[in-house]
Amino acid sequence: MKKRNSNVKKISHKKIFKHLKEKKIYKIYKNFHKNLKTLNKNQNFCAAISGGPDSMALAFLLKCFSEKFNHKCQFYHVNHGIRKNSSLEADLVKNLIKKINCDLKILKWRGKKPGTNIQSIARVNRYKLIFHEMKKKGIKTVFFGHTKEDIFENFFLRLVRGSGLEGFVSLNSISVKSKEFTIYRPLINLEKKDLEYISRKVFGNYIKDPSNNNTEFTRVRVRNFLKFMNSEGFESKKFNLTIENLTESNKTINYYVNKNIKVNSRLDKKNSFGILSSSFFSEPDEIVFRSLSKILSLFGYKYYPPRGKKVVDLIKAIKTGKKNKFTLNGCILEKNSNLLLISKENITKNAKKHNLPLV
Repeated sequence: MKKRNSNVKKISHKKIFKHLKEKKIYKIYKNFHKNLKTLNKNQNFCAAISGGPDSMALAFLLKCFSEKFNHKCQFYHVNHGIRKNSSLEADLVKNLIKKINCDLKILKWRGKKPGTNIQSIARVNRYKLIFHEMKKKGIKTVFFGHTKEDIFENFFLRLVRGSGLEGFVSLNSISVKSKEFTIYRPLINLEKKDLEYISRKVFGNYIKDPSNNNTEFTRVRVRNFLKFMNSEGFESKKFNLTIENLTESNKTINYYVNKNIKVNSRLDKKNSFGILSSSFFSEPDEIVFRSLSKILSLFGYKYYPPRGKKVVDLIKAIKTGKKNKFTLNGCILEKNSNLLLISKENITKNAKKHNLPLV
């Protein structure tokens, strides 16, 4: 590196790190840093940056962390192309990120946009695009800017949808997708107001998503309900304790799920083929449900497991023996004596059918 470029870089870093001298921001950074203890040294990673205050604060905190500990971080922004000004917003986020001497890659969601269930479909496609880019770049770890408020919202959203225990505690600080990608949510125990403070101090601006005020969306109605609860003296500390207790219960169930898969199945992940014994389906209903969902997610072409009702219906059909062959989530399941054979459908055909990237 030329001496002039080196000096420019030092000046730029000095400008960024000066924010850490402020007591409030440094305290937030220390809390953030605690959540990254399991991250490997010199590991490269990426982050999803929507442009809202949470993700902009995440970008700043990750920049400080990556400079201190020699990590390389790539920032991605997904332009869904749903809102009228989405391209202008994407360019604004790109320019804001330059203030911390970083680049932002804009990923565009192409194809027909949904007329209903917009937020859910957009979220699924955001994950698909980011995971696809990670696959190309050989990146294994991604950061998302979910906060404490998102845990509360997620709980009540799942409650409304009739979710099971796993759904209630699905927003963890760390989660793994098919042993291929690791998701970090290091802001999960931070409050939105603190992240807004960082965004204003560092960037001076951030994107205000108009859909956050649209009560047609269930998430927005849940958010408004939580605001009302807070005004009525809602105690978040006790709610946190409830979430922690449910999380521990969920870990116990997952232990038996993994045991069921290990003892009662033989999986060839390389060739996407598996054999499930009759004992696999003799476990308690929740264990069988989660075990099969996990295998379907592992072998299928989708990033998410199939809907719970579809898995429940499939298990019933397998147990009653009315049919011998089934398809779900890009997998073929076929009964053979007391065994159930499972394999992946033609991935190229299905990826094109569902407009998915081939990864």
